[in-house]
Amino acid sequence: MLTCVIRYHIVPTKRDLFCDYAKNWGQAIPRCGADLIGYFAPQEGSSTLAYGIYNIESLAAYEAYRGRLAADPLGRENYEFAQREKFLLREDRTFLKLVSSPHVVMA
Repeated sequence: MLTCVIRYHIVPTKRDLFCDYAKNWGQAIPRCGADLIGYFAPQEGSSTLAYGIYNIESLAAYEAYRGRLAADPLGRENYEFAQREKFLLREDRTFLKLVSSPHVVMA
């Protein structure tokens, strides 16, 4: 299992557009085969950093998922929305593998 962390640099005055973008991915990403952990928008601190995080089985599964996402109507629409509205300044993807034991949530 891999975790994909997408770090976005966003235009601070267009945070609401990023939130709409994130909500759309909240529908399209799981439908296309990835386990979405969530999208995170700035609240305190940096007003330009946002994150999208999801799990995927492998890099091969990621390639198949990307193909499904590109063919998904909402996926295509969301990509075009970001291109049109220009609220994303930069997007970096990192694939991480869990190497420690999962944490335990204390009650």
